Amino acid sequence: MLRPRIPVNPLPTGIVTPLVQPTSTSDIEPHHTAAAPMVCNHHTPAPPQSSAARLTPAGLALAIAAGVGAVLVVGAVLVSMLLAVAVTAASVAVCGVVLRSLLNGQHRHR
Repeated sequence: MLRPRIPVNPLPTGIVTPLVQPTSTSDIEPHHTAAAPMVCNHHTPAPPQSSAARLTPAGLALAIAAGVGAVLVVGAVLVSMLLAVAVTAASVAVCGVVLRSLLNGQHRHR
């Protein structure tokens, strides 16, 4: 059968590591690349960035206002959905009572 050739993954260090170790190496030729590391001396290295986000007082107030606004909008949507379900249930209950009274009224008149 045909066996697919497995590509190799060159690491940044120049060491080539195959993804899967083949069981027989008779039909697979190793492929070694010696890539020279790229050195750029005319740029200064960037200072390391901290992982913590720094907010100014105005930015913090804006973030709090946005969070409160999002909570209010989501709350309004959920309350409106609950109100819609309650109105629908009440109307179905009223329709059921009216239909029951109409059907009971027909049986009594016979």
